Amino acid sequence: MKGFVYIIQSIKSGLFYIGSSENPVKRLEQHNSGLVVATKNKGHWELRFFQEYDNMTVARKIEYKLKKLKRRDILEKIIEDKIIKLKDGV
Repeated sequence: MKGFVYIIQSIKSGLFYIGSSENPVKRLEQHNSGLVVATKNKGHWELRFFQEYDNMTVARKIEYKLKKLKRRDILEKIIEDKIIKLKDGV
């Protein structure tokens, strides 16, 4: 089954959240319904970007690498360029 890495942004605070899912649109609904502990009580979220991968294993690896970077400028560049480009591919 395909996997996606997605970036959502809080309309209230401007914070970004990186995640992975088999269905990023449905996952956004869960974030906005307060069903995700990490984003609960942080206002309404907007889907800013998502990228498809062959499977969830690859998507989770990419998600983990992006989260380790902890760099807003990189996330903004991904959203602007509409692609995740990592030097080592995964």
